[in-house]
Amino acid sequence: MAAYPVDPRDPDPSYLSFWRERHLCTLTTPRLDGSPHVVPVGVTYDPEAGLARVITNKSSAKVGHVLTAAASQRGARVAVCQVDGRRWATLEGRATVSAEPARIAEAERRYAERYGRVPSPNPSRVVIEIELTSAMGRG
Repeated sequence: MAAYPVDPRDPDPSYLSFWRERHLCTLTTPRLDGSPHVVPVGVTYDPEAGLARVITNKSSAKVGHVLTAAASQRGARVAVCQVDGRRWATLEGRATVSAEPARIAEAERRYAERYGRVPSPNPSRVVIEIELTSAMGRG
């Protein structure tokens, strides 16, 4: 079965359903030298807002990469991906980092909904928001 493109703001029901299942994901961010930095993360997908969200600590390498790349562009070019056997899905876009309490609370709420647990309190938490530009997958 071939990979197929997806409208990230209007995914088909099976693609959206896959993103609502509990799966560990990866986030790929650009290092200063342009090489990819790939780490495991929890991701939430909000097609209505055209966003994917990752909660993390403000001192993490992924936040540093996003902030560095975003300073010279309109957001850092990143990708999040999940896989389950032969099924996989990727969301791509431009990432920014927010420390706004309302944005973090929304990301935490969505994380709890998808992963079935409320994240531990973390005063150093930020949210990486990815403004989606493309999506693809194989179901």
